Amino acid sequence: MELTVGNVIKESIAKGLKNFAPLAVNVLLWIVTFWIPYINIGTTIGLFVGIMTKIAKDEPLSMTEIFNEKYRKNFGEYIIVSSLMAMGIYVGMLFMVIPGIIIAIAWSLAVPLVIDKEINPSEAISLSNKLTYGHKWAIFGSQFLLGLIIYIAIAIVTAIVSMILGFLGALVGLAGFALMVSIMIAAQSVIYNSLTAHMNPKEIETNL
Repeated sequence: MELTVGNVIKESIAKGLKNFAPLAVNVLLWIVTFWIPYINIGTTIGLFVGIMTKIAKDEPLSMTEIFNEKYRKNFGEYIIVSSLMAMGIYVGMLFMVIPGIIIAIAWSLAVPLVIDKEINPSEAISLSNKLTYGHKWAIFGSQFLLGLIIYIAIAIVTAIVSMILGFLGALVGLAGFALMVSIMIAAQSVIYNSLTAHMNPKEIETNL
């Protein structure tokens, strides 16, 4: 699939709705268990990386996907790549913000490359930079517009329900938040799949 703003938005909504039930349950479980040390690292990797890569491959999701022990296997590499990214983005932000945003987009595939492809952190950052080259506007534009559209739609529906049914508006808002998270994770999966699906191990090594 060609990586364009329109294609990402269309595919993200379709994948988000298709996987809404398991995604919503996993989001709720992550919120409830986030305070548990060590376990929270695995569940965070599972929610924001593991589930995303499974959606990209059209693999089924379980209702307790984030508790899969495999997501704790690479928590050391996850911490390293996240720290390297945070430092680079912070330095970019010091130069009038925009360079930091560009770096964040350029390196946005680094974490899933570490977890999904088992590439070491520094090489994952370098490969992410190459894979996203020429696609930064599509990545930024699709996620920004998608988030804005969903937020406005949820706000309108929640306000209408609140005026008519009172306290039920809060429940609608909560469901809307879960839907928004689901679709945004789906958007990341669409982008990741579009930029990495064609790559085999030899191509990965060649591009590093």
